[in-house]
Order: sequence, then C-alpha cells, then structure tokens
Amino acid sequence: MLPNGQSLPIPPIILAELGNDPKKPTVCFYGHLDVQPARQEDGWLTDPYTLTEVDGKLYGRGATDNKGPVLAWINAVSTFRSLEEDLPVNIKFVIEGMEEAGSVGLEELVRKEKDQFFSSVDYIVISDNLWLSQRKPALTYGTRGNSYFRVEVRCRDQDFHSGTFGGILSEPMADLVALLGSLIDSSGHILIPGIYDQVAPLTEEERKMYEAIDLDLEEYRKSVQVKRFLFDTKEEILMHLWRYPSLSIHGIEGAFDEPGAKTVIPGQVIGKFSIRLVPHMNTSVVEKQVKQHLEYIFSKRNSSNQMAVSMTLGLQPWIANIKDKQYLAAKRAIKTVFGTEPDMIRDGSTIPIARIFQDTIQKSVMMLPLGTVDDGEHSQNEKINRWNYIEGSKLFAAFFLEMAKLHY
Repeated sequence: MLPNGQSLPIPPIILAELGNDPKKPTVCFYGHLDVQPARQEDGWLTDPYTLTEVDGKLYGRGATDNKGPVLAWINAVSTFRSLEEDLPVNIKFVIEGMEEAGSVGLEELVRKEKDQFFSSVDYIVISDNLWLSQRKPALTYGTRGNSYFRVEVRCRDQDFHSGTFGGILSEPMADLVALLGSLIDSSGHILIPGIYDQVAPLTEEERKMYEAIDLDLEEYRKSVQVKRFLFDTKEEILMHLWRYPSLSIHGIEGAFDEPGAKTVIPGQVIGKFSIRLVPHMNTSVVEKQVKQHLEYIFSKRNSSNQMAVSMTLGLQPWIANIKDKQYLAAKRAIKTVFGTEPDMIRDGSTIPIARIFQDTIQKSVMMLPLGTVDDGEHSQNEKINRWNYIEGSKLFAAFFLEMAKLHY
C-alpha cells in the first residue's frame, strides 16, 4: 500500500531448486533484484540503468546491491553444468523483489514454506553486503538490529505567530529539542538508563578478532570525508560500529525547513530517531526504556503540551556461530581463490532476512560478500569491480566444492 492509498501487487518471490540428492548438502542462496531509485541528473556519470564498464569497474544501479552477487551465484552453478560436471551440492534459490522496501511478504512466505521448500535446506548463504576493505575478502557473521522511534509533541493543529504568542506558550519545538538532546551525549554515549545492560560482554577471543582485521584508519577517515572519528583506534571504531548500540537522530517533521525567514512557532512537531541494536538487546525492552526515559524528561519540563512516543520499526540483531561448517568451507574457498584468510566482520546495518531465516528454519546462516567497501551501494555511481565479480563467481564455485567435502 502506497502512502497515497494506491495498492500495488507485490513482485513474485522466486523459489528455485537444482538437485535433490539426499547424499549431498543443500545450500540455499538468498538475493534480491530490486534496487534503490537512481537518476542520472543526481550525479551519475553514466546511465544508472545501463551497465557500463569504465577502468575495470562495472557501473549501474544494483551492480553490487544485489544483481552482481545473484549473477555470480548463477555463474558458479552454470559452470558445473557447462563442464558437464556433477554439482557437488543441491542448490536452492530465494530471489525477491521487495528487499529495499523491507522485504514485504517474505517472512510470511518463509514461514509458509518452512516444512515444504525449506525442509531440506542445510545452509543459507546471503551475499548482500560488502568487504571492509578494497583488497581483503571478508566473511560476515553478525548485523545490528534497528528500533525506529517517533516522538510527537503537540500543542494544537495550527502554527502560531512568534510575535503574537512567543513568550507565553510552552513551544512544541523547544520541548522536542530538549527531548532529542537528552538521548545522546557528544561522545556518542546513549543516555537512556539501562540501555547497555543487555549488551553481550566482550570476550578476549572477540577482541583478538578485531585486532586481526585489515583496516587503515586514515584511509577510512578520508574515504568517509570527516575530520575525525569519536574514537582513535581501529578496535574501538569497529566495536562501536558492530558490537555496541548507536543512536542517530534523523529529522523533525512539522518544523520550518525552507530557505528564508519565517517567524512561526510550529503547533506540533515529530522527532525521528533510531537505535541500532546488538546482541543480546531486545526490541521490546528497548521500546520500554526509551518511553520511560522520554516521559521522565518531558515531565521535568512541566510543559502544557502533549507528548506521544511510538516505535514504528523493531528489528532484532543477528549473530551466527562462526564455528559452523559453512564458515569453515567459506574460509577454505577464500584461501583457494584469493590466497588469503578473510576478515571476520560484522555489519553495522540491519539485514532482517538473516534473523528471519535463522529463527524460522533453524539452520546456519552465513553472509559471503563479493563487493568492496567503495562500491557505493545506495549511492550515485554504484559499481562492482570486474575482478570482484569474476573472482566472486569462482569463490561461490569453490565454496560448493568445500561444502561437499565438509558436510559429512
């Protein structure tokens, strides 16, 4: 359902399978073919919907997110067919067209097909994220969740003139700014009481994994185009991106935000913010903590306005067991194709399908990215390197072979 009330049919979700040999492991690949909007006039150097190769880079919307990886998987499967070789694993595909809109309808389908299509699945592979560097392959074993909030402060439906009413009202905007300002301090620390209580403790084994990751902080800072980060070491940066929660303030609805001066007091405003969740945080607990905190801050202002807080999105974090067989198979495949050990990374963003698969099908889920950190997913001039696309196709084929060796 679109905001204007128009309803559109959901694009079909493709379920496909190749092989059903009970002696072989069954590997299910998830990918999506829908993309973010793109217009050449927004700063694209080429037509975003015509794949264009420039200097070994394949430019086009969806090149890395997620059409390139989907094609790479198909390349790997079809290579065995072309060589008239037996596929070492049974293959299943789940390919959807609504990922960028929140995977509408997918969770329902997974639950419905749990005992049919998915009943024989042993392992699930997702390739919908990126390496941490431009050079070194990675395996992803966790993502953050997301709780999205709106906090509304209301005096009346109409706005006020600040000359006529300024100084005699509790202004909704002043209340809202105070509320938003109470959420986080200048060092990035979230000020909501109890918010860190559920965060999984840091183990020595985990700390060593951060030390081993290849990340040039100065190069990373320049690529992000900021003067400095909140933290000075690689380990602190990675931990605050992946294993600690973060809070971001996104915007204010109802405020005057156009060029020029307008002496208005908004009658009602809505602030929007979200919290990225990490293991073992829970969305319902976080929702309660946020509401209690904002209600307490608002009560201290003695405002005559009304305040309402609601959580509009609640997605749990996901973490995998890196000792699962398919992580070992992927490590071996990466060593074969790239000649190196992978960075073991998490993703600071939210990929809900990983948690949906893990909770519903109760099988190992792994993220095996092909693209590099500078691919520009969701941005202008999105690309995948020709080399990554070709070597990525080889990687998937090598993974099939390693998976077959390890399964029993």
